[in-house]
Amino acid sequence: MNIKEASQQTGVTATTIRYYEKEGLIPAIDRNDVGVRAIDDRIIRRINFVKTMRAAAMSIEALKEYIRLFDAQEDNTA
Repeated sequence: MNIKEASQQTGVTATTIRYYEKEGLIPAIDRNDVGVRAIDDRIIRRINFVKTMRAAAMSIEALKEYIRLFDAQEDNTA
């Protein structure tokens, strides 16, 4: 799905999704042949997670650290 569809599905603005990507709160989003973001279910889940944590007043810095640790743990499971 594109960023507009992801925004509608998650209730997070396209600008905020771009910010989350820039800040590393969500993984880098692949783009299709014409440069349009191709957002999959994994990214949608992460957007919803970040949205929930921000609503619970978790700071961006704390959230970045949590995500860094979570992703590192995920990378180490084989």
